[in-house]
Amino acid sequence: MSRRLLTYLCIDTSGSMNGEPIVAVNAGLQALLTSLRSNPYALDSVHLSITTFDSEIKEVLPMTPVADIMLPEITCPKSGATLLGAALEDICAQVQRDVRKSSATEKGDWKPMLVILTDGKPTDTMAYSEVIPRLQAAGFAKILACAAGPKSDAAQLKRLTDFVVSLDTMDATSFAKFFEWVSATFSKDSQSRGATDSVELPPPPPELNVVL
Repeated sequence: MSRRLLTYLCIDTSGSMNGEPIVAVNAGLQALLTSLRSNPYALDSVHLSITTFDSEIKEVLPMTPVADIMLPEITCPKSGATLLGAALEDICAQVQRDVRKSSATEKGDWKPMLVILTDGKPTDTMAYSEVIPRLQAAGFAKILACAAGPKSDAAQLKRLTDFVVSLDTMDATSFAKFFEWVSATFSKDSQSRGATDSVELPPPPPELNVVL
């Protein structure tokens, strides 16, 4: 059984993402999928899951091989909370369910990846604080987080991971550049994992600001 590269996408669908931002995210996800399908290494190993969060947590795409994905249309309510803490708790449970561990007779899956996209800050601050150590101990090879737009809180994301990028604007061009970079990351990662379980990130495009 081939080793899988499981990738979790955790996407903010709170009310502020309604309109052009969520349209751009849907377009970006479609471009991401098309790009991964054109890469034989990614096509062979990458599996994707998509979880959205607002006042509810929804696993809109269970973990699925890239070749078999039928992307759902992601929608937003007109208003609602940003339950990022609850979403990450759900991701932790998914990792426990999805990742195949190594055994005496075969190697398990590669360490998974997590990508978080949010344009705000968690409204469930206690749950967010409590889930951070659990998520960091869940065995991810890399956690990437994107703070989109002027109301996002990159400092909160830095508590979770060292690698945070920010987008100044939330238009189609900016989100497209973000998903292009994510695609390049997955493609490079799937190609290099045969030699190592570490992840080297490609340099982000100028539209993405690395948060130091």
